[in-house]
Amino acid sequence: MRWCETWIVVVAVILCGSVSGAQAEGPYGIGRPATAAEIAGWNIDIGRDGRNLPGGRGSVSHGREVFAQQCASCHGDKGEGGVGDRLVGGQGTIATAKPIRTVGSYWPYAPTLFDYIRRAMPQNAPQSLSDEDVYAVSAFILNLNGVVGPDATLDADSLAAIKMPNRDGFVGDARPDVK
Repeated sequence: MRWCETWIVVVAVILCGSVSGAQAEGPYGIGRPATAAEIAGWNIDIGRDGRNLPGGRGSVSHGREVFAQQCASCHGDKGEGGVGDRLVGGQGTIATAKPIRTVGSYWPYAPTLFDYIRRAMPQNAPQSLSDEDVYAVSAFILNLNGVVGPDATLDADSLAAIKMPNRDGFVGDARPDVK
């Protein structure tokens, strides 16, 4: 009986040693660090100041076409809403009892519109639009909200330069640990 207990202790020590050796690779002993190329493929966020906007450009007229094909079934022909959110209108309602939050009335930064469309739209095929199509759809939506004219063409510089109607409608976070 003593021999069996000794054998169990030896096996337990060996197993513990192999587990601790695996943990030396990482906290769970699985996986590997992501490569720079893998990180770059997912690092597609756009800053509110336009940081990381890609090359390309898109016009309101091209955006009208892309919107009709890819967006209108959810957001309505003119962004009035439907299955998807309303994108147009609502200016002047944010401080009321029934605010209408749209791109033109609520969003503080135009580059974040590009970022959202690029990441999440169309809902059935996110990240399927080209950068030119995303610039174009952004231009069309901004035009529907009266932010840019009907002949506008947006690129990284012009999109970042847009001052949205509600840019100053947000209060900063005064906590000292928030930057």
